[in-house]
Amino acid sequence: MKYLHTMVRVKDLDASLDFYCNKLGLEEVDRYENEGGRFTLVFLGARENPDSQVELTYNWDPEDYDGGRNFGHLAYEVDDIYALCQKLMDNGVTINRPPRDGHMAFVRSPDGISIELLQKGDSLPKQEPWASMENTGSW
Repeated sequence: MKYLHTMVRVKDLDASLDFYCNKLGLEEVDRYENEGGRFTLVFLGARENPDSQVELTYNWDPEDYDGGRNFGHLAYEVDDIYALCQKLMDNGVTINRPPRDGHMAFVRSPDGISIELLQKGDSLPKQEPWASMENTGSW
């Protein structure tokens, strides 16, 4: 398992980039604009360790982030998303967002921290029970 990033939601992308890059010293590593989902993802890394990143998620439509919703999730790249999700389920962990696409799943820690699991490399072929499993709760 490889640690990937921590996601935080931001209300003002320019102000956040000024803070994280110009003041804190992180550098923009990647950017993803999603017209359909109406959001922008900006990945920032430290020059000395660019692989451990902060993901700034900017939703284009205004939203207040109360109750800690501005902190999003921790993300880990995994070798076999199906095997890990099965192991988690077998040990009593709820799969909040199953890996229906063979690529991404979400679970929560005992303290309610959202954990994103991402398949290393290409998505695995869809398979049951994951392909038809419904979401449980929120992530």
